[in-house]
Amino acid sequence: MDNGLVSVHINAQGLITSAIDLVTGREAMAPGQPGNLLQLHHDFPNKWDAWDIDAFYRNSVTDLRDLDSMSLTRDPDGSARVILRRSFSKSSLTQELVLSPGSRMLSISQQTQWHETEKFLKIAFPLDIRAEHSTAETQFGYLHRPTHVNTSWEAAKFETSMHRFVLIEEPGFGTALINDSSYGYDVTRDSSDSRVTTTVRLSLLRAPRFPDPFTDHGPQLHRYGLLIGADIASATEAGIAMNMTPRTVAGRHGFDPLVELSGAGVLLSSVKLAMDRSGDVVIRVYEALGRRASGVLRINAEVTEITTVSLLEDPLLDASRIEKTDARGNVHAVELTLGAFEIRTLRVRLKR
Repeated sequence: MDNGLVSVHINAQGLITSAIDLVTGREAMAPGQPGNLLQLHHDFPNKWDAWDIDAFYRNSVTDLRDLDSMSLTRDPDGSARVILRRSFSKSSLTQELVLSPGSRMLSISQQTQWHETEKFLKIAFPLDIRAEHSTAETQFGYLHRPTHVNTSWEAAKFETSMHRFVLIEEPGFGTALINDSSYGYDVTRDSSDSRVTTTVRLSLLRAPRFPDPFTDHGPQLHRYGLLIGADIASATEAGIAMNMTPRTVAGRHGFDPLVELSGAGVLLSSVKLAMDRSGDVVIRVYEALGRRASGVLRINAEVTEITTVSLLEDPLLDASRIEKTDARGNVHAVELTLGAFEIRTLRVRLKR
């Protein structure tokens, strides 16, 4: 599959053998190690069956390479779609791999009929990237975690969490794994013939017996994607797009949004009514890229007062009123300057 931005090669087993960023010519997949590889582990934690994952689960693994069928179709919008069907143990699954025009992400939708007991399902993407750390999104930013296991502290992080993406990168190139609901992952550093690669695996399903012996049995849907040639900004954008699908509502005419935000790295987290039922509007923004940023917040309504408040919407002692109105009079523009990962909550009093 090739859309002019990235090229993805899939072999007869439905595994990704190549994922090339056509702009730079850089190969993302590790040589001889295919991606989209489903792996099934035995899962017998020492305690707390449904809660714990113990490191020794890795001692037993089955690579799910057998394929029932594979087909290729092209959507009306020009997207290439590969449909894969697999059966294993007592379960089966269908994957749809989609590469859309103008997209750097190979999107994967997976429907699993899960009927396992004490098993752990993961999907692996070995990357030709020498990553000193992984970058996992958190609620308001991201967190670096080392990929080495030189200390007992790092070795204990054999399973970690993210929100919408985990980014694996080295200077000049990165690849991100985007997801909509599966937050567990693991990263390992591998080496052979003086080449260091990094494998990232997404945790998909478990099958504990206690307290419910039928935990997660039945149909399970996962959506994730491989973003080729990624950095923090593009991974953040792709994570938002996957988790917040645009919603279309029909009406008589269009209208301006209540709030508009511009500025690289400045994101809108929420727009809500104040908890005290005063009718005031609370707007929360944050800096997502880990650096100083500036932006402009536009409010398309008549406003009498804008103040900075705490996360609990309480007044701040050093909060100053912000009163900047453009020429139209009913649109207020607030200039924002944020530090790295700073969260800013504004309380807006509308004219009544």
